Amino acid sequence: MKLVSVVLLLLAPLLVSCQPPVMPVDCSDIYNNDNSRPSGVYTIYPKGPPSVVQVYCEMDGGGGWTVFQRRMDGTVNFYRDWNEYYNGFGNPSGEYWLGLEALMVLTQVKKSELLVDMEDFEGHKASARYSSFLVDPAYFSYKLHVSGFSDGGAGDSLSYHNGVSFSTFDQDLDRWNGNCAKSHLGGFWYRDCHNTNPNGVYRRGADNTLDAVGVEWATWKGRNYSLKAISMKIRPVQ
Repeated sequence: MKLVSVVLLLLAPLLVSCQPPVMPVDCSDIYNNDNSRPSGVYTIYPKGPPSVVQVYCEMDGGGGWTVFQRRMDGTVNFYRDWNEYYNGFGNPSGEYWLGLEALMVLTQVKKSELLVDMEDFEGHKASARYSSFLVDPAYFSYKLHVSGFSDGGAGDSLSYHNGVSFSTFDQDLDRWNGNCAKSHLGGFWYRDCHNTNPNGVYRRGADNTLDAVGVEWATWKGRNYSLKAISMKIRPVQ
């Protein structure tokens, strides 16, 4: 009996090491496993082991927010083609876009809410929150479904984009007879064309030299004020 106990004791580390590693689907899994973790870049697996994705996880404000879009300093060009918006680009520690496919999977796997945080160049901050945020699969051109607006001072600029497909300059799927992505120099769920343009050109505050091409949230600062910062993040509905 003692011999069995000794063998089990010796094998314990090996048995533990054979356990499958924790593979979080999103930032909420990381937060729920250890809510003392700080905000920062983490690895998630939206589709399981093969789908390794690095994201910025926002652990404040209730925690577990998976950031899929972030602008903060203009270091990344967001005027990209369809494939780049599909795959994602940028750096999770700074400005980046997670990728349409990964975003779709996250919202399909878990019913999600959306939080949009923003800041102007005068240091004022505001937000908009939506209790339901869903992106359709590629077959439906990643159509957006968003509802349940709650105001954090920014007003509702996103509901206008509900029910439309994603568009880029080389994949014009908007409802305008022109090309919204080309006209407003971004990639987004354009209708005809936008009330918000978070993936537009990074400019500095009020500037109407070119109409509505900046990083804008119209119901807060108007169509020709380019924000200093904006981030879009999701987490499972509590």
